[in-house]
Amino acid sequence: MMKHWHIFLAFFRVGMLGYGGGPSSIPLVHKEVVDRYKWMSEEEFGDVLALANTLPGPIATKMAGYIGYKVAGYAGLVNALLASIIPTIFLMILVLSSLSAYKDQAWVLGMTKAVVPVVAVMLAVLAWQFYKNGQKGLGWKVNLVLVAASLVIMEVLGLHPGILIAGLLAWALLSPVKKVEKNKTAEEVAAASERKMV
Repeated sequence: MMKHWHIFLAFFRVGMLGYGGGPSSIPLVHKEVVDRYKWMSEEEFGDVLALANTLPGPIATKMAGYIGYKVAGYAGLVNALLASIIPTIFLMILVLSSLSAYKDQAWVLGMTKAVVPVVAVMLAVLAWQFYKNGQKGLGWKVNLVLVAASLVIMEVLGLHPGILIAGLLAWALLSPVKKVEKNKTAEEVAAASERKMV
């Protein structure tokens, strides 16, 4: 029961504070899931984020649904989804009805414009954390090449990030490193069977 309460609290906080859409909620989900409750490692969160970016629909609900399911099954999935959308529904009704009366006021326009740099900083901090984690597994040279290639593919060529992720998955599956590890495993199995025979 406590696990469901924690799921609800985590995604309710994300829903309440994720002002500015899906991208602004990603660092909040990271804070709850990885730092506070430790339901996932940095690498697992990165994988979920990459997959959620390639699928259609709002990223916050996709991540909430998957993480809720991972932590507590189907009940966790429903709990996380409801917790992430209920605040948004109520805040939309409340804020839009009150702000519509003041939408031309300077303080309202300033408030909506001030969200953009805050979200940019939150995403930059999260991107830096992912970059540091990538260095552990890939080394700084490969990591830097992938960052540069990603920037060119998405910003210069204008391709969808899903194409980039599909290419990286294909590269990971077909890379010679994987084949060497498979051969090594086969050699270890053969050596182990020879030891059993002796």
